[in-house]
Amino acid sequence: MKRSVIANTMARLIFHSTIMLSLYLLFAGHNQPGGGFVGGLVCASGVAVYYVVGGIDDVRAVSRLAPWRILGSGLALATGAALVPLALGGAVLEAGVVTLHAPFGEIKASSTLVFDTGVYAVVVGLIFMVFEAFGEEAAPEEASR
Repeated sequence: MKRSVIANTMARLIFHSTIMLSLYLLFAGHNQPGGGFVGGLVCASGVAVYYVVGGIDDVRAVSRLAPWRILGSGLALATGAALVPLALGGAVLEAGVVTLHAPFGEIKASSTLVFDTGVYAVVVGLIFMVFEAFGEEAAPEEASR
């Protein structure tokens, strides 16, 4: 099947735009609830566009990592961010803020960003797993049934 040049170009444009928007939502929302989850869903919509235009092979080409590794590392990161304060004598999911002094100004980094990054990776990994599981083309004998 011949692929449309216009559809390929638009898919690339939409995909990269949604990735940038999802990263913005991740970083802008780290001090507010939902930054990692919403950012992961926006990233998933970009991957869905790639799937519609190019199929499962284009989705597999998006990431070098296996989907279960993305999901597992995100789960480990979110769990670690939740339990580290407990090990340091605080409450579970207690937020901490670190101020870094850079040449261009101060940067405030919160531990909630680590947790949200883990949630983002879990959502993205899960979406990749869904496309991997349900995106395979049916075998010729199954397609005729």
